[in-house]
Amino acid sequence: MLKSHFKKFTFPLFIYCILILPLNAANDNYTLGSRSAGLANATVMLPHLWSVHHNQAGLAFLDKISLGFHHENKFIVPQFSLKSFAAVIPTKPGTMGFSYSYFGYSQYHETKIGLSFGKALGKSFAAGIQLDYLHTFIAEEYGNQGNLAVEAGILAMPFKNLFIGAHVFNPTRTKISSYNEERVPTIIRAGIGYKFAGKIFFAIETEKELESRPIYKSGIEFMFLENFFVRTGISTNPTQNTFGIGYSYKGIKADLAFTLHQQLGLTPHFSLMFSFK
Repeated sequence: MLKSHFKKFTFPLFIYCILILPLNAANDNYTLGSRSAGLANATVMLPHLWSVHHNQAGLAFLDKISLGFHHENKFIVPQFSLKSFAAVIPTKPGTMGFSYSYFGYSQYHETKIGLSFGKALGKSFAAGIQLDYLHTFIAEEYGNQGNLAVEAGILAMPFKNLFIGAHVFNPTRTKISSYNEERVPTIIRAGIGYKFAGKIFFAIETEKELESRPIYKSGIEFMFLENFFVRTGISTNPTQNTFGIGYSYKGIKADLAFTLHQQLGLTPHFSLMFSFK
């Protein structure tokens, strides 16, 4: 029985550490939102609910109370599920945001809690900041580890339909432990997007973790029926192809996306968002 329990815990963790972490070294700050997933996460320049993860400056352009839920199952392995919740509240000084995400399962999991604020600095420019609590749990003798981190971003719309954004996660290089100077990754993102004729949106983005190769991403979204969207994208290091669909009806938005990793397979993503006047 003990042997069975040991295998149940160590096998998924082994696969995660050996395969997933090296391939996603610049993605420890897990990406949220199925619209973003369908666009290969080339959305650092877009203002939307999931700006609580991608770029807190985007919150400044939201004018409704909104909340959303996101779920994905990496490579269709139950132990690698990611569950997230986000909420934003526009106020006179700026927009407040809250986010929570949980990755893993009972024997190994990572959680992130974020409190964010985005403020417009004029009609076409905004800045945002977020304070994060990062927690990791590994069963048996490893136990719990908690850390604080910050992230911040800027977003500009200098011309109609043109979006430019930049974001940095953990610029202070928060230390995980004194052993081997292990630190929470520092991730820098920058991108530009343009909406053509109100129906086609195209974006490109670069992401760089300080100790890893840069990731290049591009995505395109097309509204081919009223309130109905199709999306596709591609990212590098490792190469991943993405595609997705979305539907919006009044204050409800539902998005479905799939990410295809050439070696590890398919990851499904689903998000649901509600906006209130």
